[in-house]
Amino acid sequence: MVRALATTVIAAIVCALLSCWLVLVGWSLMGDAVSHAVLPGVVLAYIVGAPFAIGALVFGFVAVGLIGLIRGTSRVKEDAAIGIVFTTLFALGLVLISVTPSQTDLNHIIFGNILGVSTEDLVQIGVLAAVAFAVLVVKRRDLTLYAFDPTHAFALGLSPRLLGALLLSVLALTAVVALQVVGVILVVAMLIIPGATAYLLTDRFGRMLVIAPVMSAVSSVIGIYLSYWIDAASGGLVIVVQGVVFTLVYLFSPRYGVLLRLLRRGSPVTARP
Repeated sequence: MVRALATTVIAAIVCALLSCWLVLVGWSLMGDAVSHAVLPGVVLAYIVGAPFAIGALVFGFVAVGLIGLIRGTSRVKEDAAIGIVFTTLFALGLVLISVTPSQTDLNHIIFGNILGVSTEDLVQIGVLAAVAFAVLVVKRRDLTLYAFDPTHAFALGLSPRLLGALLLSVLALTAVVALQVVGVILVVAMLIIPGATAYLLTDRFGRMLVIAPVMSAVSSVIGIYLSYWIDAASGGLVIVVQGVVFTLVYLFSPRYGVLLRLLRRGSPVTARP
């Protein structure tokens, strides 16, 4: 439980920090693509006896490269390229799982196995998360400018192409971090829900970078404890708690809450003297 809590909080903070940029840039589908595309890399790493993170990271970069290649060398648009690449690589991973004899349940890659995290896994996740966190913090101003206005970033001498590649690289790294916690299928939730929740609570990006990680970390701790008490899937409950928090914010956010906006519209207008 201690290792599970530590691993989940580490992954939640890094994923939430990155999710702020993904929400602003509109790369939700890209996060889904990268998180699914790492599956064959994990299986191949198991086959050759290498750490799972290496295989996942390699295929994360392969997926990003293939999406850019298809988009840049054909008439196929980005959303279609993403769909083609991530579904094909995910299907390849499922085929590899089905034909790979294993004493380890490789389905844990798909659905997560946070309570099975070893000390070595925790160290590995901590190192990868530290690298991703450091890159995001050091380049936060450039990435924020790129998210809001790539043209302005180019006018200031920055390269939007390189900043986009950097953000995609951090996305691949972060997907590997979250893989052990919630599995391939639910990684995208940790990469999107915290940023979307913070986006409904504030108009200041600096505040988003604080609200999202705090909310994600607290939700993760609650989800882990709930999974212990009701004997349910830990990764799934972490995402469910985050989804409940988003729903509450969506309904009751002081400025953008749906119910509060409806109440304000329905309230009688006081006539001025």
